[in-house]
Amino acid sequence: MAHIDAGKTTLTERILYYTGISHRLGEVHEGTATMDWMEQEQERGITITSAATTCFWRNHRINLIDTPGHVDFTIEVERSLRVLDGVIAVFCGVGGVEPQSETVWRQAVKYQVPRLAFVNKMDRIGADFDRVVAMMRKRLGARPLVLQLPLGSEKDFAGVVDLIAEKAIYFDQSSLGAEYEVRAVPGEMTARVAEQRRNLLEELADLDDDFALLYLEDEEISEAEIKKLIRRLTLTSQVTPVLCGSAFKNTGVQPLLDAVVDYLPSPVEVKAPVAVDLESGEPVSLKVDDESQPTALVFKIYTDPHVGQLAFLRLYTGVVETGMQLYNSRSRRYERIGRLLKMHANKREEVKQIFAGDIVAAVGLKGSTTGDTLCRKESAVLLESLEIPEPVIGVAIEPLSQADHERLNQALERLTAEDPTFKARIDEESGQTIISGMGELHLEIIVDRLSREFKINANVGKPQVAYRETISSSIECEGRFIRSEGVHPQFAVVYLRLEPIPGEQGFEFVNRAPAEELPEIFIDPVRLGLEEAMLAGPLAGYPLIGVRAILLGGEWHESESTEAAFKLAASLGFNDGIRRAGAVIMEPVMEVEVVVPGEFLGDVMSDINARRGRIQGVESRQGEMQTVSAYVALAEMFGYSTAVRSLSQGRATFSMHFHSYEPVAAEIVRQRIEHSAF
Repeated sequence: MAHIDAGKTTLTERILYYTGISHRLGEVHEGTATMDWMEQEQERGITITSAATTCFWRNHRINLIDTPGHVDFTIEVERSLRVLDGVIAVFCGVGGVEPQSETVWRQAVKYQVPRLAFVNKMDRIGADFDRVVAMMRKRLGARPLVLQLPLGSEKDFAGVVDLIAEKAIYFDQSSLGAEYEVRAVPGEMTARVAEQRRNLLEELADLDDDFALLYLEDEEISEAEIKKLIRRLTLTSQVTPVLCGSAFKNTGVQPLLDAVVDYLPSPVEVKAPVAVDLESGEPVSLKVDDESQPTALVFKIYTDPHVGQLAFLRLYTGVVETGMQLYNSRSRRYERIGRLLKMHANKREEVKQIFAGDIVAAVGLKGSTTGDTLCRKESAVLLESLEIPEPVIGVAIEPLSQADHERLNQALERLTAEDPTFKARIDEESGQTIISGMGELHLEIIVDRLSREFKINANVGKPQVAYRETISSSIECEGRFIRSEGVHPQFAVVYLRLEPIPGEQGFEFVNRAPAEELPEIFIDPVRLGLEEAMLAGPLAGYPLIGVRAILLGGEWHESESTEAAFKLAASLGFNDGIRRAGAVIMEPVMEVEVVVPGEFLGDVMSDINARRGRIQGVESRQGEMQTVSAYVALAEMFGYSTAVRSLSQGRATFSMHFHSYEPVAAEIVRQRIEHSAF
């Protein structure tokens, strides 16, 4: 995992080459990388979809997933981290800890995934290993444990020094780095290596009392003892071992593979996965072994043109064989495993059975989606699903012919099944199909896939921001649905309290109605009525966010009250309440980071201010480069890549990711309404 262009895919290609999986080195810039197999990836030189493969090192099997670095495809990182046991965080030796590095690091912290850090591109001009380590401490709050030092720098970078063994490793470029030589540390580096090794041992002594005793008594500490302690501290995420190299220059990859085997966990060493028992609702801790009942998580759906729909599974417990019937805990239906495939990017190897810890693709699952749990019905559990971020940008798409229209619906259905952050809907007022995603690039790739894979010709509108609405104050309200005429009289009254939840994007329902006042049978319909009412706010019809609805009570008649009546009463009461609770329009605000030469800093900052941006700080990078951090409304960022290039003579770069929803200023709302922009 890493920021875009830190070298993840290049590193993966070297791993596949040195482990014997591939017999040639694929290059991202040439479009020949094994893991970037999509046409769109090869053309753009970026990773779009996470690709899985399997390789072997020192008699250990490694399941490897190469994830995208672009923020628009952050769900690919999220769902990969959900099922993986360890991570290599790749940092650019020049750029250091960049914005998306922070995002993926937070995702790894959330899922408590142990990490190794690899400082890549040490051969580049401006590469600074010590600065990257310092940035890890400052920006990520990490505790980096430096295990290697670079041998030389920039164009003179030749290898790495292993601080544990106190040996220098030189890589032979004539064999593309496949052969390397271990020598004594060069004389000019011995003092620094001794100092850094002392720092390493002191750091370990600080974290472990037994080790501290050995260290303080000047006992001889073996390499095996040091590695054993580092492994234990890494598995509990107390430290992050840091290594370095240059994947493109074939340097430092084999020691990194050694570190994966030495310090990252096997499936039985990670914290036991916790699931919820489907019957009792109680949490249960799963035992990771082949003897337990099978439990698997569907973490990705992909439609293969040759095989059909593939469901990527992480098997946590038990054994699964082809032909086996498994129970989907969410849909409460059985699924039959048709075929099991071990994936190598887009190539497949069929297997008959899989074991605890395996990651494979299954063919034949008809009703399973991302986040579903597959298990045995007699021991049915629900694994924690994924947090799916909401789309922040949308465009209208219009098929050019009736045939295109028919194919479009099928294509959108498949794409939404594959990508949970992609949504498609029909706008009720205009009748247009609106597709929504995580950014301009995300939607550009979707439109490109519709054209190439599904052969659909369509016109695409301009990007539109995904606005939301919320309430600014608490209010009590009541909803009444009373109909005395007709054959079936209806009666339902609900009393509600609506409250804003600042900073939240969801909806919260709380039932405080006394059981004697409102029977349990009517509670669920009330919740459903409120959830439906959340879909359209009172100002401009945008979905509502950050609202807590508390059911205080209600009235009912034994003969005239129905579930449908209570659903309608809740919806009517909610709509009345939010109109009186001071509704406001919310817009997505992005966290933007611009790296710009100092001579253009003033122009870039003025431009950010003109875009309603709030500058958070300016930080000096190595040389003349300055980093500007700011929060800017997404509505002001369309076309920014062109603008920032023209302001800096093409020398500035920027990245942005979603930060939060914030209220739109009243003056902006008034202007937009006047120009029908909402």
